[in-house]
Amino acid sequence: MDILPALLPEIGIAKVNIKEPFIDLAAGFASMPGTVLLMSGGDMDCARYHILGIRPWLSFTGRYRRMKISSGDKTTEFEADPFDVLKILLKRYHMDPSSISLPITSGMMGYLAYDLKDHLEKMPHTSMDDINLPHICLFSHSIILIHDKMDGSNRLCTSLKNLQEHNDPISWIKNGLSDQGPSQLPGTRPNKGIQDFKPNMSGKEYLAAVEKIRRHIAIGDVYQVNFSQRFQSDFTGDPFELFKTCYQDNPAPFFAYINAGSHWIVSTSPERFIYRNRVEVETRPIKGTRPRGKSMEEDQRLKKELEESKKDDAELSMIVDLLRNDLGKVCECGSIHVAEHKRAEKYKNVFHLVSIIKGILDEKNDSIDLIKACFPGGSITGCPKIRAMEIIDELELNRRHVYTGSIGYLSFHDTMDLSIAIRTALIYNDVIFTSVGGGIVYDSDPYEEYEETLHKGKTLMKLDKEEDAREEMVWINGTIKPVNQGYVKVSDLGLQYGYGFFETIRFCEGGPRFLDEHIERFNRTWKGLFRDECPDLSWDKIINLVIEANTLKDTVSAVKIIAAWGSRMEPPCDHSIIVKAKPYTHRLSEKDTEGLKLLTYPFPRQSDLADHKTLNYLYYYLAGRWATEQGADEAIIMNPDHTVSETNTANIIVIKGHKVIRPLSPHCLPGIMENKVAELLLSWGFNLASIPLRQEDFFNADNVIITNSLIGAVPVLEVDKISVKRSMDICKKINEVLL
Repeated sequence: MDILPALLPEIGIAKVNIKEPFIDLAAGFASMPGTVLLMSGGDMDCARYHILGIRPWLSFTGRYRRMKISSGDKTTEFEADPFDVLKILLKRYHMDPSSISLPITSGMMGYLAYDLKDHLEKMPHTSMDDINLPHICLFSHSIILIHDKMDGSNRLCTSLKNLQEHNDPISWIKNGLSDQGPSQLPGTRPNKGIQDFKPNMSGKEYLAAVEKIRRHIAIGDVYQVNFSQRFQSDFTGDPFELFKTCYQDNPAPFFAYINAGSHWIVSTSPERFIYRNRVEVETRPIKGTRPRGKSMEEDQRLKKELEESKKDDAELSMIVDLLRNDLGKVCECGSIHVAEHKRAEKYKNVFHLVSIIKGILDEKNDSIDLIKACFPGGSITGCPKIRAMEIIDELELNRRHVYTGSIGYLSFHDTMDLSIAIRTALIYNDVIFTSVGGGIVYDSDPYEEYEETLHKGKTLMKLDKEEDAREEMVWINGTIKPVNQGYVKVSDLGLQYGYGFFETIRFCEGGPRFLDEHIERFNRTWKGLFRDECPDLSWDKIINLVIEANTLKDTVSAVKIIAAWGSRMEPPCDHSIIVKAKPYTHRLSEKDTEGLKLLTYPFPRQSDLADHKTLNYLYYYLAGRWATEQGADEAIIMNPDHTVSETNTANIIVIKGHKVIRPLSPHCLPGIMENKVAELLLSWGFNLASIPLRQEDFFNADNVIITNSLIGAVPVLEVDKISVKRSMDICKKINEVLL
């Protein structure tokens, strides 16, 4: 690891005056990649310090065995076990702890994903890893600020050189914000926030999974399994604003905010996983939950019910024994003891039962040995741990990633405090994920367990028992139903071979645009591909039903009609017809340009399927993705003779003088909007022609336009990174008439 600085600079500690609330100070750095904020909410005995780490001098990320370490402008990628690398880092920069009283002066802050378990135990993988983010993400910060809630003091930990050069360290730190440029300042993301959370399984599927766990317990496979479901939603807001709102609404001891560069973590966890202060170690498992009451009397009744529950007592005691065993692998013999058992802790939405287990770390072991002995926490796996994790992977649909992993700090001076990452959200590519679960034992009532997940999730999801989140609704084969119930069978040829097609229709001003023309093309394709009588359906009424079900009546929307072949070659047929609708935002509204850039896709195509808008759309999808990766907006699709056909989503029209030219292509889907634009231009006195076109013809034209039913007419700015002539007025006039 030649990339690593040979020595850690000498760390200085200065008492500083911070005038604003700590969370407001942190907000100024929240948009900077590598910023980590750990905040202790509430007044419990584990909630003493707020810690802010900024401006990392080193970052360590890894996924499976692919590790990456960056320091300054150097990055090294290599194959290794993440725990081995972490052990090397802590050893290389180890500091004498004897004179340090703060929780951390220098070290690493970030997260350890639940999926790191695979480096500790060999287990089958039967759930989907769909997020593809690092399993370990830790930063070593050049500046650490610590607020002590007990005495109100603030301390700055940074290099001694920095402290000696700046008389007013806080002003020096804040002045550095201006160096980041306006794009890094907080609040620049449009704060549309969270929409509606959707679960990755239905209520029935959740209840069925709980019953399977109970069967595993009945045959003696396990005693308990912590089972969860994942929720996700679109998110285009400011992640730090979400963190701040959650903290103000329901503070808990282990709040965390991590800006990992490509993704963000917002955690509102109440549970400590492992605490280390030199040789002293501690863990605080949580088991047993009740909702808070709506009155003082109901509140006290629910608290007493939790404290007297034999089921919850047995569940917590089981996990206490598991964690005592885990700690016993690395602690001195006879040092492990239960300092407190079944303490009822009060939060805004729930009561929890908590136990505190302590021990003395054996002198031959370090923080990484301690993590490996206990990871992941027994309170969020089950008992016995390995078999419980196998069942979790079998029954949960998606890998957990950060959920039920750990978040916190590991210092270079033998301290550590890691939370269990529950009540935790991951924000990535404008999607927010959060999972909620509970411990299942044989006596568990499946419905009550399901209800408990909703109570626990209220902090992040704002779920109410009485009010389900609004789901996207679709029309499928004669009925309106939630989109997650709109299934197509695995045996259907529409799924296996893309044997099907679709139409996309613009809905605005209370109705679908050019519906007759779209249905005429739909019927033509139905006869051509399905060779069957066209469906006798009132498309306008069906579309209106879908629009009303999704409350889109006064919204510009994209309506999609999908037809997919089933599994039968003769009547009675089992084809699927689906109608769905979503709000539509014009592509140019999200760009700072008045047109689009085209790039020629290097792989020509010719297929008679291009005469139809088939579900076999992979070629066009890959062409569009390729163009985006190259910095363009659309890919130009070429015929095998190197003449132009279309783009990956639109038809092309070239205007030269009073002549309107449409590319002549052996196989190209005639566009509804393309025809409407051509008819309009003809009425304005232009002449129409369809002739073969080549790329050079774009540069001799007065205007190049692309059209489809959603975008209308949009000017082309560039072709293959060369500017083309254009007049914005003509597209504006076309859209005033047709959109």
